[in-house]
Amino acid sequence: MKIVAIANQKGGVGKTTTAVNLGAALAGLGHRILLVDLDPQANATSSFGLQAIEQTSLYEPLLGEASITERIFPTEREALFIVPADLDLAGAEVEIARMPNHLTRLAETLKPLHADETFDFVFLDCPPSLGILMTNALAAADELLTPIQCEYFALEGLVKIVRLIEKVRNSGVNTQLELNGIVMTMFDGRTNLSEQVVAEVRGHFGERVYETVIPRSVRLSEAPSFGKSILEYAPSGAAAQAYRALAREFIQRHASPATPRESSRTPASENLET
Repeated sequence: MKIVAIANQKGGVGKTTTAVNLGAALAGLGHRILLVDLDPQANATSSFGLQAIEQTSLYEPLLGEASITERIFPTEREALFIVPADLDLAGAEVEIARMPNHLTRLAETLKPLHADETFDFVFLDCPPSLGILMTNALAAADELLTPIQCEYFALEGLVKIVRLIEKVRNSGVNTQLELNGIVMTMFDGRTNLSEQVVAEVRGHFGERVYETVIPRSVRLSEAPSFGKSILEYAPSGAAAQAYRALAREFIQRHASPATPRESSRTPASENLET
């Protein structure tokens, strides 16, 4: 099982959109995916047509008052599961900060998933901030995937991400953390700017930048309001095709740890069905 933090301290770059649709595309390839919504705004949760309901988020598990396995819910897409978010997570920022192991609370919370190996990949959809929840995600993750909007300040945001990774490594809570993937989002092929930004980011970060770019798409923006991923909402559109291509590229980069499962039932997944 690989834990992938999907993070960018800047909002509006397609972070949650990537978490939801890459997860859906990977599930479509036969991989079991868990999406953990760590953003109190609960955008990933609502993207699946789910409402933020009290005592369904990671709030109590982070405080040691419940198990994460009790907070895993199925989505309408087979093999894709979610731990929803709610506003209580905003309070967790304050309460976790008072705990002696405040940087590793999420890593401790995720341990039952490691023990059971129900999922191939766990995606941590981080809030657009540099607070406790995002730091915990980076401390718990095997790697970082960063969506970057094709705009002028893209590299400036990446510099901040790289510095944060260095801080997490230097703190000793996760010395293996690496920025292993950069996804260029909101690409507009009609403008020179998008082409220039992609070229500049590739020039600085090389193979860490995915070949697949995600196009700017009205359909992609509309899909969450219908509680669907782009694969259900506009399956033949350019955005859906791009996320399928991104999923294939993602699996190529992670060929060894994940293979499609023949059986969907394992001990921790027995309570995941509705």
